[in-house]
Amino acid sequence: MQRFHPILLLLLLLLLFLLPPPSAPLRPHLSRRSLLAFPLLLPLSTAASTPPSYPITKTDREWQYLLSGQQYNILRQGGTERPNSSILVSEKRPGTFVCAGCATALFGSDSKFDSRTGWPSFATALPGVVAASENPAVLLTTGADLKCAGCGGHLGDVFGDGLLFPGTPAAKSGRRYCIDGYALVFKPEDGSELVIGDLPGKKKELPKWLESPKITPQ
Repeated sequence: MQRFHPILLLLLLLLLFLLPPPSAPLRPHLSRRSLLAFPLLLPLSTAASTPPSYPITKTDREWQYLLSGQQYNILRQGGTERPNSSILVSEKRPGTFVCAGCATALFGSDSKFDSRTGWPSFATALPGVVAASENPAVLLTTGADLKCAGCGGHLGDVFGDGLLFPGTPAAKSGRRYCIDGYALVFKPEDGSELVIGDLPGKKKELPKWLESPKITPQ
């Protein structure tokens, strides 16, 4: 039995060395690995957000087949168009503006006004339009992203600066829906032919002082 004493003594000394002093409070040991793994222990609802779902869904390849290049860039990639490049900027007839991707009704012609920005502008929207934010601070600064409630296509932005447009419907609503014409199709109330928004609009002429000088050959 005596030959085991040195080993037991060594184990006892080792145990005493590893134990914290009595005055030190016991704390859980946190390593970088445990901190990285901590989000995995949280409920899935807080670890990752689920993207919104829309009634009309298609593959990216199907959207590319159904839409023109300009429509696809706006609706599916969040792009924008040059000012005054859409024929719908000057459209004034009674009717409804629908999504070019899924025909969801988005805006009525009675809310359309000339904002002189070069994009079709509306004071109010139909239920087919979904804003990413309703925060007044966001609306007054950067504007909130707008999507079609039918297919999730990008439409433009909404701003809370309607009071800057006196004499228009936006002054009453307090909002300006700045929409890409390429994302829209206009359905006239009289049943006449549809107007596709990616048709070219009227080019705005430059003032004389901005035109390039004409050089006559010698």
